Amino acid sequence: MPFALDGVKVVDLSHHIAGPYCTKLLADYGAQVIKIERPDGGDPARRMGPFLKDDPHPEKSGPFLHLNTNKKSITLNLKTELGKKILLDLVEDADILVENFHPRVMPSLGLDYPVFEARNRRIIMTSISNFGHTGPYRDYKMSEIEAYAMGGVMHATGMPEREPIKLALTVEQFFVGNVAAAASMGAFIGALTSGEGQQLDLSIMEMQVGHQDRGIANLITYQYSGQPTFRRSRELFRTIMPNGVYPTAEGYAQFSGGQLAWWPRFCRMIDRLDLIDDPHFTTPENFYNNPEVRAEVEAFFYEWLFQNTKQEAMEKAQAEGYLAGAINTMEDVFNDPHLAARNFFVKIDHPVSGTLKYPGPPFIMSETSWKPGRAPLLGEHNREVYCARLGFSSEDLVRMREQGVI
Repeated sequence: MPFALDGVKVVDLSHHIAGPYCTKLLADYGAQVIKIERPDGGDPARRMGPFLKDDPHPEKSGPFLHLNTNKKSITLNLKTELGKKILLDLVEDADILVENFHPRVMPSLGLDYPVFEARNRRIIMTSISNFGHTGPYRDYKMSEIEAYAMGGVMHATGMPEREPIKLALTVEQFFVGNVAAAASMGAFIGALTSGEGQQLDLSIMEMQVGHQDRGIANLITYQYSGQPTFRRSRELFRTIMPNGVYPTAEGYAQFSGGQLAWWPRFCRMIDRLDLIDDPHFTTPENFYNNPEVRAEVEAFFYEWLFQNTKQEAMEKAQAEGYLAGAINTMEDVFNDPHLAARNFFVKIDHPVSGTLKYPGPPFIMSETSWKPGRAPLLGEHNREVYCARLGFSSEDLVRMREQGVI
Protein backbone atom coordinates (compact mmCIF):
# COMPACT_ATOMS: atom_id res chain seq x y z
CA MET A 1 0.00 0.00 0.00
CA PRO A 2 1.14 3.59 -0.47
CA PHE A 3 2.10 5.72 2.49
CA ALA A 4 -0.38 8.34 3.68
CA LEU A 5 2.17 11.19 3.62
CA ASP A 6 4.07 10.29 0.47
CA GLY A 7 5.52 13.45 -1.05
CA VAL A 8 5.34 15.58 2.11
CA LYS A 9 8.72 17.17 2.83
CA VAL A 10 9.69 18.08 6.40
CA VAL A 11 12.76 19.90 7.73
CA ASP A 12 13.29 18.88 11.35
CA LEU A 13 15.29 21.23 13.59
CA SER A 14 13.87 19.75 16.78
CA HIS A 15 15.62 17.87 19.58
CA HIS A 16 14.91 15.95 22.81
CA ILE A 17 11.31 14.59 22.87
CA ALA A 18 8.31 16.73 21.90
CA GLY A 19 9.52 17.94 18.49
CA PRO A 20 11.14 14.66 17.46
CA TYR A 21 7.98 12.74 18.37
CA CYS A 22 6.00 15.09 16.13
CA THR A 23 8.31 14.49 13.19
CA LYS A 24 8.57 10.75 13.94
CA LEU A 25 4.82 10.44 13.46
CA LEU A 26 5.07 12.24 10.11
CA ALA A 27 8.06 10.15 9.00
CA ASP A 28 6.48 6.84 10.02
CA TYR A 29 3.47 7.57 7.81
CA GLY A 30 5.62 8.35 4.79
CA ALA A 31 6.80 11.96 4.99
CA GLN A 32 10.38 12.64 3.93
CA VAL A 33 11.96 14.09 7.09
CA ILE A 34 15.45 15.60 7.05
CA LYS A 35 16.69 15.87 10.61
CA ILE A 36 19.26 18.63 11.05
CA GLU A 37 21.68 17.96 13.91
CA ARG A 38 24.56 19.88 15.41
CA PRO A 39 27.97 18.69 14.14
CA ASP A 40 29.32 18.54 17.71
CA GLY A 41 27.25 15.62 18.99
CA GLY A 42 23.87 15.93 17.32
CA ASP A 43 20.50 15.81 19.06
CA PRO A 44 21.02 15.82 22.88
CA ALA A 45 18.60 12.88 22.98
CA ARG A 46 21.51 10.78 21.71
CA ARG A 47 22.93 11.19 25.22
CA MET A 48 19.70 10.30 27.02
CA GLY A 49 19.33 6.88 28.64
CA PRO A 50 18.43 4.16 28.93
CA PHE A 51 21.11 2.86 26.58
CA LEU A 52 21.27 -0.55 24.97
CA LYS A 53 23.18 -2.83 27.36
CA ASP A 54 24.04 0.26 29.46
CA ASP A 55 26.57 1.37 26.85
CA PRO A 56 26.36 5.22 26.69
CA HIS A 57 26.86 5.38 22.95
CA PRO A 58 25.17 8.11 20.81
CA GLU A 59 23.76 5.43 18.51
CA LYS A 60 22.40 3.28 21.36
CA SER A 61 20.11 5.72 23.16
CA GLY A 62 16.67 4.17 23.61
CA PRO A 63 14.83 7.51 23.41
CA PHE A 64 16.71 8.57 20.29
CA LEU A 65 16.23 5.24 18.52
CA HIS A 66 12.50 5.38 19.21
CA LEU A 67 11.91 9.06 18.44
CA ASN A 68 13.77 9.34 15.15
CA THR A 69 12.72 6.39 13.03
CA ASN A 70 12.57 6.86 9.25
CA LYS A 71 14.40 10.20 9.30
CA LYS A 72 17.48 11.25 7.37
CA SER A 73 20.19 12.88 9.47
CA ILE A 74 22.48 15.64 8.28
CA THR A 75 24.82 17.75 10.37
CA LEU A 76 24.68 21.53 9.97
CA ASN A 77 25.94 24.48 12.00
CA LEU A 78 23.26 27.17 11.87
CA LYS A 79 25.60 29.73 13.41
CA THR A 80 27.60 29.91 10.17
CA GLU A 81 26.46 31.97 7.18
CA LEU A 82 26.77 29.00 4.84
CA GLY A 83 24.78 26.88 7.31
CA LYS A 84 21.94 29.42 7.27
CA LYS A 85 21.98 29.54 3.47
CA ILE A 86 21.79 25.75 3.26
CA LEU A 87 18.81 25.68 5.63
CA LEU A 88 17.00 28.27 3.49
CA ASP A 89 17.72 26.18 0.40
CA LEU A 90 16.17 23.14 2.10
CA VAL A 91 13.12 25.13 3.15
CA GLU A 92 12.56 26.37 -0.39
CA ASP A 93 10.82 23.17 -1.49
CA ALA A 94 9.73 21.89 1.95
CA ASP A 95 6.17 21.75 3.27
CA ILE A 96 6.75 21.82 7.04
CA LEU A 97 9.58 23.00 9.30
CA VAL A 98 9.53 21.90 12.95
CA GLU A 99 11.64 23.51 15.70
CA ASN A 100 11.52 23.52 19.48
CA PHE A 101 14.18 26.06 20.37
CA HIS A 102 13.74 28.82 22.93
CA PRO A 103 11.69 31.63 21.29
CA ARG A 104 14.75 33.88 21.10
CA VAL A 105 16.94 31.41 19.17
CA MET A 106 15.58 31.47 15.63
CA PRO A 107 15.21 35.29 15.48
CA SER A 108 18.73 35.68 16.89
CA LEU A 109 20.02 33.59 13.96
CA GLY A 110 18.08 35.67 11.45
CA LEU A 111 15.91 32.63 10.76
CA ASP A 112 12.46 33.64 11.98
CA TYR A 113 9.24 32.88 10.14
CA PRO A 114 9.21 35.94 7.81
CA VAL A 115 12.62 34.88 6.46
CA PHE A 116 11.34 31.39 5.63
CA GLU A 117 8.07 32.76 4.27
CA ALA A 118 10.02 34.98 1.87
CA ARG A 119 11.64 31.85 0.38
CA ASN A 120 8.52 29.66 0.45
CA ARG A 121 5.04 31.17 0.84
CA ARG A 122 3.52 27.76 1.61
CA ILE A 123 5.90 26.76 4.41
CA ILE A 124 4.38 25.70 7.74
CA MET A 125 6.69 26.53 10.65
CA THR A 126 5.74 24.56 13.76
CA SER A 127 7.36 26.17 16.80
CA ILE A 128 7.18 24.32 20.12
CA SER A 129 8.35 26.08 23.28
CA ASN A 130 7.82 25.98 27.03
CA PHE A 131 5.41 28.90 27.34
CA GLY A 132 4.89 30.14 23.79
CA HIS A 133 6.43 33.04 21.90
CA THR A 134 4.67 35.82 23.85
CA GLY A 135 3.70 36.57 27.45
CA PRO A 136 5.54 37.24 30.73
CA TYR A 137 6.73 33.61 31.08
CA ARG A 138 8.16 33.42 27.56
CA ASP A 139 11.81 33.42 28.69
CA TYR A 140 11.37 31.10 31.68
CA LYS A 141 13.13 27.76 31.65
CA MET A 142 11.07 24.64 32.29
CA SER A 143 11.26 20.87 32.47
CA GLU A 144 8.32 18.50 32.36
CA ILE A 145 7.89 18.50 36.13
CA GLU A 146 7.45 22.29 36.15
CA ALA A 147 4.89 22.05 33.35
CA TYR A 148 3.01 19.45 35.36
CA ALA A 149 3.11 21.70 38.42
CA MET A 150 2.25 25.01 36.76
CA GLY A 151 -0.53 23.49 34.63
CA GLY A 152 -2.56 22.67 37.75
CA VAL A 153 -2.41 18.89 37.53
CA MET A 154 0.17 18.11 40.21
CA HIS A 155 -2.19 19.54 42.81
CA ALA A 156 -4.47 16.60 42.05
CA THR A 157 -1.97 13.73 42.26
CA GLY A 158 -0.27 12.03 45.16
CA MET A 159 -1.34 10.90 48.63
CA PRO A 160 -3.64 13.12 50.69
CA GLU A 161 -1.30 13.25 53.68
CA ARG A 162 1.75 14.11 51.56
CA GLU A 163 2.93 16.88 49.26
CA PRO A 164 1.70 16.82 45.63
CA ILE A 165 3.76 14.58 43.36
CA LYS A 166 4.27 14.26 39.61
CA LEU A 167 3.38 11.09 37.75
CA ALA A 168 4.21 9.59 34.36
CA LEU A 169 7.73 10.69 33.43
CA THR A 170 7.64 12.41 30.02
CA VAL A 171 4.02 11.75 29.08
CA GLU A 172 3.30 15.45 28.56
CA GLN A 173 6.07 15.84 25.99
CA PHE A 174 4.69 12.93 23.99
CA PHE A 175 1.24 14.52 24.20
CA VAL A 176 2.69 17.78 22.88
CA GLY A 177 4.35 15.88 20.02
CA ASN A 178 0.98 14.36 19.11
CA VAL A 179 -0.71 17.75 19.08
CA ALA A 180 2.13 19.28 17.07
CA ALA A 181 1.87 16.57 14.40
CA ALA A 182 -1.91 17.03 14.10
CA ALA A 183 -1.58 20.84 14.05
CA SER A 184 1.16 20.68 11.41
CA MET A 185 -0.96 18.50 9.14
CA GLY A 186 -4.00 20.73 9.64
CA ALA A 187 -1.98 23.78 8.64
CA PHE A 188 -0.45 21.87 5.72
CA ILE A 189 -3.91 21.00 4.37
CA GLY A 190 -4.86 24.66 4.75
CA ALA A 191 -1.78 25.69 2.77
CA LEU A 192 -2.71 23.29 -0.02
CA THR A 193 -6.05 25.07 -0.28
CA SER A 194 -4.99 28.69 0.18
CA GLY A 195 -1.41 28.63 -1.07
CA GLU A 196 -0.37 30.43 2.12
CA GLY A 197 1.65 28.97 4.97
CA GLN A 198 1.74 30.07 8.61
CA GLN A 199 3.65 29.74 11.86
CA LEU A 200 2.21 27.60 14.65
CA ASP A 201 2.99 28.74 18.20
CA LEU A 202 2.64 25.74 20.55
CA SER A 203 3.05 26.27 24.29
CA ILE A 204 3.75 23.17 26.39
CA MET A 205 2.20 24.83 29.44
CA GLU A 206 -0.99 25.77 27.57
CA MET A 207 -1.42 22.24 26.30
CA GLN A 208 -0.97 20.98 29.86
CA VAL A 209 -3.58 23.44 31.13
CA GLY A 210 -5.94 22.71 28.24
CA HIS A 211 -6.22 18.97 28.64
CA GLN A 212 -5.51 18.79 32.42
CA ASP A 213 -4.34 15.18 32.23
CA ARG A 214 -6.00 13.37 35.19
CA GLY A 215 -6.89 16.55 37.04
CA ILE A 216 -10.05 18.28 35.83
CA ALA A 217 -12.68 16.36 37.85
CA ASN A 218 -10.51 16.54 40.96
CA LEU A 219 -9.92 20.27 40.56
CA ILE A 220 -13.66 20.85 40.33
CA THR A 221 -14.03 18.87 43.56
CA TYR A 222 -11.43 21.12 45.17
CA GLN A 223 -13.25 24.22 43.93
CA TYR A 224 -16.37 23.17 45.83
CA SER A 225 -14.83 21.52 48.90
CA GLY A 226 -11.72 23.64 49.43
CA GLN A 227 -9.84 20.50 50.49
CA PRO A 228 -7.24 18.59 48.44
CA THR A 229 -8.60 15.26 49.65
CA PHE A 230 -8.96 14.07 46.07
CA ARG A 231 -5.35 12.86 46.23
CA ARG A 232 -6.71 9.44 46.99
CA SER A 233 -5.35 6.32 48.56
CA ARG A 234 -7.21 3.01 48.32
CA GLU A 235 -8.54 3.46 51.86
CA LEU A 236 -10.82 6.27 50.66
CA PHE A 237 -13.82 4.41 49.24
CA ARG A 238 -17.51 4.82 48.54
CA THR A 239 -18.76 1.24 48.27
CA ILE A 240 -17.75 -2.25 49.35
CA MET A 241 -16.69 -3.09 45.80
CA PRO A 242 -12.93 -3.67 45.28
CA ASN A 243 -11.32 -0.56 43.84
CA GLY A 244 -7.58 0.00 43.41
CA VAL A 245 -4.41 -2.10 43.20
CA TYR A 246 -4.49 -5.62 44.65
CA PRO A 247 -1.90 -8.42 44.85
CA THR A 248 -2.50 -11.74 43.10
CA ALA A 249 -0.72 -15.09 43.12
CA GLU A 250 1.70 -13.51 40.63
CA GLY A 251 1.96 -9.74 40.38
CA TYR A 252 -0.63 -7.01 40.83
CA ALA A 253 -3.88 -6.05 39.14
CA GLN A 254 -5.95 -2.87 39.08
CA PHE A 255 -9.70 -3.15 39.78
CA SER A 256 -12.27 -0.40 39.38
CA GLY A 257 -15.43 -1.12 41.33
CA GLY A 258 -18.85 0.20 40.37
CA GLN A 259 -22.27 0.72 41.82
CA LEU A 260 -24.76 -1.76 43.23
CA ALA A 261 -25.71 -3.01 39.77
CA TRP A 262 -22.17 -4.39 39.48
CA TRP A 263 -22.47 -6.59 42.57
CA PRO A 264 -23.69 -9.67 40.62
CA ARG A 265 -20.73 -9.27 38.24
CA PHE A 266 -18.33 -9.27 41.15
CA CYS A 267 -19.94 -12.35 42.69
CA ARG A 268 -19.78 -14.26 39.41
CA MET A 269 -16.17 -13.18 38.95
CA ILE A 270 -15.07 -14.72 42.25
CA ASP A 271 -17.44 -17.70 41.83
CA ARG A 272 -19.63 -16.81 44.83
CA LEU A 273 -23.12 -16.94 43.31
CA ASP A 274 -24.55 -17.45 46.81
CA LEU A 275 -23.77 -13.80 47.63
CA ILE A 276 -25.61 -12.18 44.70
CA ASP A 277 -28.91 -11.67 46.53
CA ASP A 278 -27.58 -11.60 50.08
CA PRO A 279 -29.08 -8.49 51.75
CA HIS A 280 -26.16 -8.31 54.12
CA PHE A 281 -24.15 -6.96 51.18
CA THR A 282 -26.79 -5.38 48.94
CA THR A 283 -28.80 -3.15 51.28
CA PRO A 284 -27.73 0.51 50.77
CA GLU A 285 -26.63 0.98 54.38
CA ASN A 286 -24.19 -1.91 54.03
CA PHE A 287 -23.13 -1.46 50.42
CA TYR A 288 -22.23 2.23 50.67
CA ASN A 289 -19.46 3.52 52.95
CA ASN A 290 -19.50 0.60 55.37
CA PRO A 291 -15.89 -0.32 56.35
CA GLU A 292 -16.91 -3.39 58.34
CA VAL A 293 -18.77 -5.00 55.43
CA ARG A 294 -16.04 -3.93 53.05
CA ALA A 295 -13.53 -5.80 55.23
CA GLU A 296 -15.66 -8.94 54.90
CA VAL A 297 -15.79 -8.56 51.11
CA GLU A 298 -12.05 -8.03 50.88
CA ALA A 299 -11.43 -11.16 52.97
CA PHE A 300 -13.00 -13.49 50.41
CA PHE A 301 -11.76 -11.30 47.53
CA TYR A 302 -8.15 -11.76 48.68
CA GLU A 303 -8.73 -15.51 48.95
CA TRP A 304 -9.78 -15.52 45.29
CA LEU A 305 -6.91 -13.22 44.26
CA PHE A 306 -4.25 -15.56 45.61
CA GLN A 307 -5.69 -18.40 43.56
CA ASN A 308 -5.15 -16.49 40.30
CA THR A 309 -2.33 -14.75 38.49
CA LYS A 310 -2.81 -11.11 37.49
CA GLN A 311 -3.54 -12.19 33.90
CA GLU A 312 -6.10 -14.78 35.03
CA ALA A 313 -7.72 -12.29 37.42
CA MET A 314 -8.03 -9.72 34.64
CA GLU A 315 -9.48 -12.21 32.17
CA LYS A 316 -12.05 -13.54 34.66
CA ALA A 317 -13.05 -10.02 35.68
CA GLN A 318 -13.42 -8.85 32.08
CA ALA A 319 -15.47 -11.95 31.24
CA GLU A 320 -18.06 -10.71 33.75
CA GLY A 321 -17.82 -7.04 32.73
CA TYR A 322 -15.90 -5.95 35.83
CA LEU A 323 -13.19 -3.39 35.06
CA ALA A 324 -9.76 -4.84 35.71
CA GLY A 325 -6.30 -4.80 34.19
CA ALA A 326 -3.06 -6.61 34.92
CA ILE A 327 -0.24 -4.30 36.02
CA ASN A 328 2.33 -5.32 33.47
CA THR A 329 6.09 -5.11 33.56
CA MET A 330 7.81 -4.18 30.30
CA GLU A 331 8.52 -7.88 29.76
CA ASP A 332 4.80 -8.57 30.15
CA VAL A 333 3.99 -5.85 27.62
CA PHE A 334 6.43 -7.28 25.06
CA ASN A 335 4.83 -10.72 25.51
CA ASP A 336 1.21 -9.61 25.74
CA PRO A 337 -1.01 -11.98 23.70
CA HIS A 338 -3.29 -9.19 22.48
CA LEU A 339 -0.41 -7.09 21.14
CA ALA A 340 1.07 -10.20 19.57
CA ALA A 341 -2.23 -11.00 17.85
CA ARG A 342 -2.29 -7.49 16.35
CA ASN A 343 1.42 -7.67 15.36
CA PHE A 344 2.03 -4.43 17.25
CA PHE A 345 5.75 -4.81 17.88
CA VAL A 346 8.06 -4.82 14.87
CA LYS A 347 11.69 -5.87 14.59
CA ILE A 348 13.96 -3.22 13.11
CA ASP A 349 17.65 -3.61 12.37
CA HIS A 350 20.15 -0.83 13.11
CA PRO A 351 23.82 -0.88 12.05
CA VAL A 352 25.06 -0.11 15.59
CA SER A 353 22.35 -1.18 18.04
CA GLY A 354 21.38 -4.31 16.08
CA THR A 355 17.91 -5.80 15.78
CA LEU A 356 15.43 -4.61 18.39
CA LYS A 357 11.68 -4.66 18.94
CA TYR A 358 9.99 -1.30 18.44
CA PRO A 359 6.42 -0.12 19.09
CA GLY A 360 4.31 -0.26 15.96
CA PRO A 361 1.85 2.30 14.55
CA PRO A 362 -0.30 4.31 16.99
CA PHE A 363 -3.20 3.86 14.55
CA ILE A 364 -3.86 1.64 11.54
CA MET A 365 -5.19 3.05 8.27
CA SER A 366 -7.12 0.72 5.98
CA GLU A 367 -5.89 2.10 2.65
CA THR A 368 -2.42 3.45 3.40
CA SER A 369 0.53 1.93 5.18
CA TRP A 370 2.77 2.68 8.13
CA LYS A 371 6.51 2.45 7.55
CA PRO A 372 8.80 0.47 9.87
CA GLY A 373 12.27 1.98 9.75
CA ARG A 374 15.31 2.76 11.87
CA ALA A 375 16.77 5.93 13.33
CA PRO A 376 19.69 7.45 11.39
CA LEU A 377 23.32 7.56 12.36
CA LEU A 378 24.62 11.05 13.08
CA GLY A 379 25.21 12.75 9.71
CA GLU A 380 24.48 9.52 7.85
CA HIS A 381 22.76 11.29 4.97
CA ASN A 382 25.16 14.22 4.50
CA ARG A 383 26.36 13.03 1.10
CA GLU A 384 22.87 12.14 -0.12
CA VAL A 385 21.34 15.47 0.84
CA TYR A 386 24.24 17.83 0.17
CA CYS A 387 25.48 16.25 -3.03
CA ALA A 388 22.49 14.57 -4.67
CA ARG A 389 19.88 17.13 -3.61
CA LEU A 390 21.71 20.43 -3.18
CA GLY A 391 24.48 19.97 -5.73
CA PHE A 392 27.60 20.13 -3.53
CA SER A 393 30.68 18.14 -4.54
CA SER A 394 32.66 15.71 -2.40
CA GLU A 395 35.38 18.36 -2.16
CA ASP A 396 32.79 20.84 -0.88
CA LEU A 397 31.84 18.43 1.90
CA VAL A 398 35.45 18.12 2.98
CA ARG A 399 35.83 21.90 2.98
CA MET A 400 32.59 22.46 4.90
CA ARG A 401 33.64 19.89 7.47
CA GLU A 402 36.98 21.66 7.95
CA GLN A 403 35.18 25.00 8.35
CA GLY A 404 32.79 23.62 10.98
CA VAL A 405 29.71 24.01 8.77
CA ILE A 406 28.76 20.33 8.84
